[in-house]
Amino acid sequence: MPTPPRRVVQWATGNVARQAVRAVLARPDLELVGAYAYSASKVGRDVAVLVGLDDPTGVTATDDVDALLAREPDCVIYMPLFPNIEEISHLLRNGVNIVTSSAFLTGRSLGDEAIATIEAAAQAGGATIFGSGMNPGYAQLLGGIAAGISTNIRHVKAIESVDVAMFAADDNMNDLGWGRPPDSPGHADAVRDATTVFADGVDVLAGLLGVQVDERLCTVEFALATEDLSPPGRPIAAGHVAGIDVRWEGIVDDRAVVELHQRWVMSSRIEPAWPVEHGYIIEVQAEPMVRLKLDIWPHQEDLGSMTAEDFHDIGMKVTGLPVVNAIPAVCAAEPGIRTYADLPIITGILA
Repeated sequence: MPTPPRRVVQWATGNVARQAVRAVLARPDLELVGAYAYSASKVGRDVAVLVGLDDPTGVTATDDVDALLAREPDCVIYMPLFPNIEEISHLLRNGVNIVTSSAFLTGRSLGDEAIATIEAAAQAGGATIFGSGMNPGYAQLLGGIAAGISTNIRHVKAIESVDVAMFAADDNMNDLGWGRPPDSPGHADAVRDATTVFADGVDVLAGLLGVQVDERLCTVEFALATEDLSPPGRPIAAGHVAGIDVRWEGIVDDRAVVELHQRWVMSSRIEPAWPVEHGYIIEVQAEPMVRLKLDIWPHQEDLGSMTAEDFHDIGMKVTGLPVVNAIPAVCAAEPGIRTYADLPIITGILA
């Protein structure tokens, strides 16, 4: 007999969720059975309205967690900006698997107490939690795969090198200090705190390579705008921060073995004039050496007809789809906090 589709609840209905819901509805092995909304104005409305679909889904949003649990979901797609330990633990304790893009990969950056709470809830409910996104997340999976054709692996680096002006107004940019004056006290520390989930990405990449790091180190550099800039919703004055370069390294036996390098700029009009690759790069120092470049392109043939919103949607799509596509594997996994090192290779399915 055919396997019934996995029953899925969408938790939060923001920008990434718009793409996640579309992906769920397009998969015959998944069924959308509920949606959670934080805003009272969204409660009772069809999910189609909340995520911009033309055709009703027949699923309305609610803020009643018990009502959602009564629908017996196999998995929740958990997508607020930041994880709430109490919410996550409640779902896991009730036997509901979780896939999330909410700044959660291993939980280590949340602290030992949070990890212990989440792991205990998962074991009690026999449920699994898996976090990803494009980066951190999927980029580390690419790093592990790229290293699969080499021996004597000494160092693996995952690089995100992009102009992020299209995403300037997004909430996840708020804590990075765009537009701060040069040499602003505490700015590097603030960026380090805002990007601690990349430290968990270091752990994910190291785990794929079969090691556990002793230490995770972060270095931060800034570039300044050479003229006034106007990225959407976040103006930056000349001489203020318009480029951020963040490196998280994993140390084993006093040697850096993995690195996550993020170079984000709001314009090419910056000093230093950092080169930007506009994509994702994997570099493997091994025998043989490997360099992998991932470019992401719109599916439309007529690029001239695309709007800023169309390009923004691509970023949201590559953030959300790694967790949606992981749902079947996560539902079949052993209970607890799981990463790419614990799951089979995750892919999409043919249309």
